Amino acid sequence: MPKQQTDERAAHAPTTWPGTPFPQGATYDGRGTNFSLYSEDAETVELCLFDRDGNETRVEMTEVHAFNHHVYLPGVGPGQKYGYRVHGPWAPNKGSRFNPNKLLLDPYGKAVDGEIEWGPEVYDYDFDDRSVMSELDSAANMPRSVVINPYFDWRDDKSPNTRLPDTVIYEAHVRGLTMNHPDVAPELRGTYAGLATEPVIEYLKELGVTAVELMPTHEFIHDEFLVRQGLRNYWGYQSINYLAPHHGYAAWGTEGQQVQEFKHMVATLHDAGIEVILDVVYNHTGEGNHLGPSLAMRGVDNAVYYRLDPNDPEKYVDYTGTGNSLNVRSPHVLRLIMDSLRYWILDMHVDGFRFDLAAALARELHDVDRLSAFFDIIQQDPIISQVKLIAEPWDIGEGGYQVGNFPTLWSEWNGRYRDNVRGFWRGDEQSLGEFANRFTGSSDLYESNGRRPNASINFITAHDGFTLHDLVSYNEKHNIANGEENRDGESHNISWNSGAEGPTDDPEICALRARRVRSFLATLLLSQGVPMLTMGDEIGRTQGGNNNAYAQDNEVSWVDWESADDDLLAFTQRMIALRRDHPVFRRRRWFQGASIRGGSTEADIGWFTPAGDVMTDDDWNAGFARSLAVWLNGNAIPSKDQQGEAITDDDFLVLFNAGEEPITFTIPTPVAGGWVVEFDTATHGDRKRAPEAAPVDIFQLEVADRAVVVLRRPRTS
Repeated sequence: MPKQQTDERAAHAPTTWPGTPFPQGATYDGRGTNFSLYSEDAETVELCLFDRDGNETRVEMTEVHAFNHHVYLPGVGPGQKYGYRVHGPWAPNKGSRFNPNKLLLDPYGKAVDGEIEWGPEVYDYDFDDRSVMSELDSAANMPRSVVINPYFDWRDDKSPNTRLPDTVIYEAHVRGLTMNHPDVAPELRGTYAGLATEPVIEYLKELGVTAVELMPTHEFIHDEFLVRQGLRNYWGYQSINYLAPHHGYAAWGTEGQQVQEFKHMVATLHDAGIEVILDVVYNHTGEGNHLGPSLAMRGVDNAVYYRLDPNDPEKYVDYTGTGNSLNVRSPHVLRLIMDSLRYWILDMHVDGFRFDLAAALARELHDVDRLSAFFDIIQQDPIISQVKLIAEPWDIGEGGYQVGNFPTLWSEWNGRYRDNVRGFWRGDEQSLGEFANRFTGSSDLYESNGRRPNASINFITAHDGFTLHDLVSYNEKHNIANGEENRDGESHNISWNSGAEGPTDDPEICALRARRVRSFLATLLLSQGVPMLTMGDEIGRTQGGNNNAYAQDNEVSWVDWESADDDLLAFTQRMIALRRDHPVFRRRRWFQGASIRGGSTEADIGWFTPAGDVMTDDDWNAGFARSLAVWLNGNAIPSKDQQGEAITDDDFLVLFNAGEEPITFTIPTPVAGGWVVEFDTATHGDRKRAPEAAPVDIFQLEVADRAVVVLRRPRTS
């Protein structure tokens, strides 16, 4: 904007009061708004107010307390759009990147309106000489922070507070779940309001999940290199505001209404008994590497917010593969993260968080440190420590793979579960012991530090990788649409020898793929720990072999409801119901594994060969063994109900055959007699037996190749 226009409006500057340094951000109190911005090395901070026509008025924030620049504006309220210009030294080689020509978003802003118009204006350096500060003004290219109305009638909203062992997580995308839903009004598709509509809520209830884990809903940007190709940052892992719900998922309004809409979504899900877990990205921001744009934190105080390379402070330490890492060693950055988490719990009523690349948050100096300040603060926080905390326990830095090493409050995405279960069903050379450990909750990873089976978030697929349908249908990734010549996306865990690549009309191949999908789902939903389903896997969603659809905000990623596999959906619903109805699959403590030899059935679990013999060390260590049976004793569950009575259940015998040929299993002598076939993944689920069918003396049972059979023995007392 021309400088003289700003100066002409200076005479009409709003009335200002000193205000207070806390809380950070823009806080409306019913009479006016307090603005506070933290910057240690800023010389001057200007608050920039924008009217409905986009005209800018600047207010110098002369009050500074403990590096908090603050001012109170009476009469300014919800809907006011604003940003900051921060003056200070321009010395990128020393890590200082202040440039008042750049309009900056409020790091504590609670709403954002508008998209970035990409161009040289949003970069703090001159494109012809990076050592020279850019004099281009970015205001016309930048979105604005928005003052919000914090008031919302929650009525009697209450978290379902589902216990972790009883939790079934559904990883979902606000936009992808609803964009093609035929029963959601077109104007609501792809929005928080759309997710809260009755058809979507009823679907989730009937499926049986207890929590939705929403892919990033913090305000994020669409990277310039994607926009130039006509693509979008669909996944959302480029956060730019940690307290603002992404404006692109709002059905209406440009003045902060997305906050109210998000709260309505949470309240509606809670009313249906479904928790809301947010996928949060506190390890980096969307400002990228040293060549990235100046949008918020970089221009507010680069050296405070980011980990700078000590050998070259112009550049960043990068543990995330995105160009920068947030500086969690800074007390202010730690406070920002904690304030953000508390805000989403207290003000937005969410029930937990999944921390993207959480190992990066635990790096005090270089190594991942389980005793880092980040974990210490969460451990003692009376609010954050009480919700569900889930780590993605790795980053790309040295020593970054930390599965099993997070503190006791935490659950983890169990990458070992994914890899070992895939390996078992694919026929990799690995011991049956690996598979057994994963099926029983991964005690080898979590028991030694006092955690329980619910520390393991079990998953076969996630947003990052193939869908379950594609996992069994493609031998190679097909990511050409991403514009990176198919170089992106992981290449491991492929090669299924499925007989054909991609779509096929061959009935035998289709049947085999369907069986493999059901066997995966059965394994997942019968395993101890907390199962996580990926959106659409229960209805056969495909991405056409794209295993890195991060930029595909289109039919590649959106759920195709019209092509839903209703049989697979019914199977998944029944499997989730079986898990819900039988606590033997939701144990709160580890199996003790007492001996089952000699006919004794005092053990809580027993493992058998297909011949019905107790597994020996040689059996466990056989590299290419593909089949085994596990007995779960429903009379040995170390838990009590709310009345203090011991919990008991039916017995279950689960037969796994990952081999390429059918196998006849002999029912083990110690547990023989009285079994009912509940499920058979080779025959589309159950055997169509009536619930009251009498138990039978099954001595031998053929299990198809790549199949799971579940037997139940009802207890009469």
